[in-house]
Amino acid sequence: MPSLGADMESGKLVRWLVEPGSAVKKGDVIAVVETHKGAFDIDVFLEGVVSELCAKEGEELPVGALLARIAAKGEEVAALAKVAEPAPPPPAPAPPSPPVAPPTAEREAKAPGEAAPAPATVAAVPAAGRRKISPAARRRAKELGIDPETLAGTGIDGSVTFADVELAGAGRGTRETPPAGPAEPKRRAGFDPGQMRQAIAAAMSRSKREIPHYYIGSTIDMAKALGFLEAYNGERPPEQRILPAVLLLKATALALRDMPQFNGFWEDGRFRKADGIHIGWAIALRGGGLIAPAIRDTGDRPLADLMDALRDLVGRARGGGIRGSEMMEPTFTVTSMGDRGAESVFGVIYPPQVAILGFGRVIERPWVVDGKIVARPLVTASLAADHRASDGHGGSLFLAAVDRYLQEPEAL
Repeated sequence: MPSLGADMESGKLVRWLVEPGSAVKKGDVIAVVETHKGAFDIDVFLEGVVSELCAKEGEELPVGALLARIAAKGEEVAALAKVAEPAPPPPAPAPPSPPVAPPTAEREAKAPGEAAPAPATVAAVPAAGRRKISPAARRRAKELGIDPETLAGTGIDGSVTFADVELAGAGRGTRETPPAGPAEPKRRAGFDPGQMRQAIAAAMSRSKREIPHYYIGSTIDMAKALGFLEAYNGERPPEQRILPAVLLLKATALALRDMPQFNGFWEDGRFRKADGIHIGWAIALRGGGLIAPAIRDTGDRPLADLMDALRDLVGRARGGGIRGSEMMEPTFTVTSMGDRGAESVFGVIYPPQVAILGFGRVIERPWVVDGKIVARPLVTASLAADHRASDGHGGSLFLAAVDRYLQEPEAL
């Protein structure tokens, strides 16, 4: 089960799209998995033959659980498709042990119409007398000094999840287990906006608590970029035109190539530079929620190809069909709130990434050019970065690089 984000603990295998003996290659979609963010296509990273399906459809599995076995090219499928030896039959049930406190003669002599004592409820208590809690949630609860037994679980069968612990640690206090009652109907589409919002809140709480953010902003003159865009689109039919977001993406990717300390991950106490530039574009989902799947090799794509990739990504994100690899690959995130009317946005870093860049709305304002005050289209770019991996000096140079590339749109 792949991890499709820092806030994911488990996923539900909805459907297999292959069977034992199916030949697969890198990029082939083999299954559909549901998480709190919706349904995702799971693709493979190697070439071979599916030798065994280890998980069943409808099964909820933790991150890292085995889904299938794939025999690499040249291997015997049979070697990996060994069927586990059947487990020995379970021993015959032991006779019930006598109760700790046997009833007295007076108790046995109660009138036939008198109600008998309620049976013990030991079966309703999980093994070892504790509530179900995921390993990640248990570790986090220990770090925060929270007793998980006091939390109301929102996971499978009422289990306590990482998100439950994060919310409790964020100052909302522990929650008592609600009284039994009719359960609210769950959405069948695999997308619950409330659950997604809870997971986002948990991930962002962790980010603000663990990552030493610093923020810097810059105002960028978009006159040359928009002028180039008008000329570019004027020569093409509507379906081949590009949006300003494409120029922002490409300029950001080229700036990351110049400043690689912002393109990577903070892992095991140190910065790890990413192998490629795969920018995650923040997409608001219909019905609520947010995801930021990656556009691979953002800096190497021509503008037209980048526009096609962005259009395809947004369409699949809102209609279903995002691949698991697209959720796992972002090395940096860009969020643009201009189409929502916001003049600026100060993002929260999505761990284990080390930075996020936000763009606001392009607004025509007074600007000094060659000593004269003129009206220019301006946009505010705001960088949030991890102080463990960089500092304000580097952040300022990064924003300056983004600005420089947007002043030379023909070179994008």
